[in-house]
Amino acid sequence: MTTSSAAVEKVMLMAPVIPVLVIEDIEHALPIAEALVAGGLPALEVTLRTDCAIEAIKVMKQVPGAVVGAGTVLTPADLARSIDAGAEFIVSPGLTPKLAEAAARSGIPFLPGTANASDVMFALEMGFDRLKFFPAMAAGGPSALKAISAPLAAAKFCPTGGVTIDNAPDWLALDAVLCVGGSWMVPKGKPDVAAIEEAARTAARLAR
Repeated sequence: MTTSSAAVEKVMLMAPVIPVLVIEDIEHALPIAEALVAGGLPALEVTLRTDCAIEAIKVMKQVPGAVVGAGTVLTPADLARSIDAGAEFIVSPGLTPKLAEAAARSGIPFLPGTANASDVMFALEMGFDRLKFFPAMAAGGPSALKAISAPLAAAKFCPTGGVTIDNAPDWLALDAVLCVGGSWMVPKGKPDVAAIEEAARTAARLAR
């Protein structure tokens, strides 16, 4: 395992679930982060899908115990502004040569997206063996990842996309899966912090 792999694996092993967050109102960022961390989910992925995402990373980093990363990182420019905001890990839906090279140069823990065997082989060729499997359910579900990972045993995964509290155990039962990514803990709208914390506690208790 490379130094980079060890760094991102440390993030993946913090809890069975990495919350995938779409922050639409910056005022929601702090209470959401506090509730998730209190519930036992310290690694938080803030997706770059909203105008306030970069600011949300900065705000969430104020929460003791939070390890805040950036998701939906598509380009070297996205990578750079995420790192500038203080992101501690990076997640992308796929992988391009330019993004792979920029991530490798930065040295930041990086979880690139893969959806099939060719994607995984390309990621391994570029030096990344801790990977996101996305879109997890649409790409074939646990049975597909089990088949893909069998001949590519060096790779370990965080399935994301369609993962729920109900199917998460099926993913976590796979030897190739270290954690899952999910958004079910934080519904849209004004955050109900008590409900978010309870959902986080339930997710944090998932076996793997």
